[in-house]
Amino acid sequence: MALTPPPHDATTNPFLLIRSISSSNNAMLSKEEEEEEKENNKGEPHTNNLCAVINHYIHTLNHFNLRNLGYPLNQNFNYDALAPLLRFHLNNAGDPFLGSTVCLNSTSFEVSVLDWFANLWEIQNNKYWGYVTTGGTESNLHAILLGREKFPDGILYTSQDSHYSIFKIARMYRMQCVKVGTLVSGEIDCAELKASLLAHKDHPAIINLNIGTTMKGAVDDIDLVIQTLEKNGFSRDRFYIHCDGALFGIMLPFLKQAPKISFKKPIGSVCVSGHKFLGCPIPCGVVITRKEYMNTLCRDIEYIGSRDATITGSRSGHAPIFLWYAITKRGSLGLQKEAQSCIRNARYLHNRLREARIGAMLNEYSNIVVFEKPLDDEFSRRWSLACKGNIAHVVVMQHVTIEMLDLFVAEFLQKRSFWWFKDYGSSFQPRCIADEIGAANCSCSMHSLLS
Repeated sequence: MALTPPPHDATTNPFLLIRSISSSNNAMLSKEEEEEEKENNKGEPHTNNLCAVINHYIHTLNHFNLRNLGYPLNQNFNYDALAPLLRFHLNNAGDPFLGSTVCLNSTSFEVSVLDWFANLWEIQNNKYWGYVTTGGTESNLHAILLGREKFPDGILYTSQDSHYSIFKIARMYRMQCVKVGTLVSGEIDCAELKASLLAHKDHPAIINLNIGTTMKGAVDDIDLVIQTLEKNGFSRDRFYIHCDGALFGIMLPFLKQAPKISFKKPIGSVCVSGHKFLGCPIPCGVVITRKEYMNTLCRDIEYIGSRDATITGSRSGHAPIFLWYAITKRGSLGLQKEAQSCIRNARYLHNRLREARIGAMLNEYSNIVVFEKPLDDEFSRRWSLACKGNIAHVVVMQHVTIEMLDLFVAEFLQKRSFWWFKDYGSSFQPRCIADEIGAANCSCSMHSLLS
């Protein structure tokens, strides 16, 4: 059966091409057409078409990868050595520490990964429990569930700059959620947190802290939050702290003088994404908690010969191997060099933007550069920028080179003057984004003298 011609813009939208192929392949064939197709493809119908679609898609991905700046995805990796594992279905259902009757699993790799993170965040192997999740949202789901099980009448506190999954989780669990304001940096405002805690002092506190906010890369001050809790009548048996370290949870330990993430502090759980800094090609995450908190969640399941302690049942057995490979091959020294390189290149971009009179902000120990939002959505899509309100950001990951940043700044400056002239018919004047990034970081005519 002939391939249905793709829509006219399928070359720029691979989804349309894939859809057209799928629609064609799902069409009913007559017996004569089926026999003819089997003969032409030697018993493997559509093989040529499928290869063409995949090759086209790879070409599209390579094109987009040249300008992938706005999201924390490390594209600088090579997992060719693990390709033979794709011949196996690997399922890590159940508790990774107990194994299961599902023999095709990778729990030994998973536990090795968990031990590594436990050591990174300073908790003894016999004191922690954790697992490899599908990503940050599942990790947060598990951690906040632990907090709710510990304190059924507890109130969830989180900053307004928290990842959207936190607010979704509050709705899913039907928890009362107090949204706390932030400083200009994006860090939780502990003065406002104090007021909120005192307004609900009869209820235990479940605190979500951001180890790197999604948009601005701000790190909530764990020590100051603990101090705020204890000074206002919340003893350690009346609060649970979860640290959402999606990107920075693995970077900060490798940066000198960076805020410390440690279970030596009275925190309940920490999570990190595996597909961000580590560059696992399969979305995944790691959540670590104190073993003592797990008793209320666990149930023995005879069918799998293990214990049900995770949010999902079946879990990828490939993701833990990719994580293990990424950690083991690079080692602590390699990861440290990568973290330092990301920070160094982020500072380079920040300086280039400020020199070009573009309002920009970069938090300390952050690789997320925040700046004025481009006026053209097409430009933002071209560079895969993440935007919110009047600001956008670039996340300087391992694959982002100085050459890529120079090209971005040059194109931004060229387009910026055109956008302003088109809309206002005069020479360009930077917009004011002082409310979003602070007056000292703004390049508008009112605030430029402060910078």
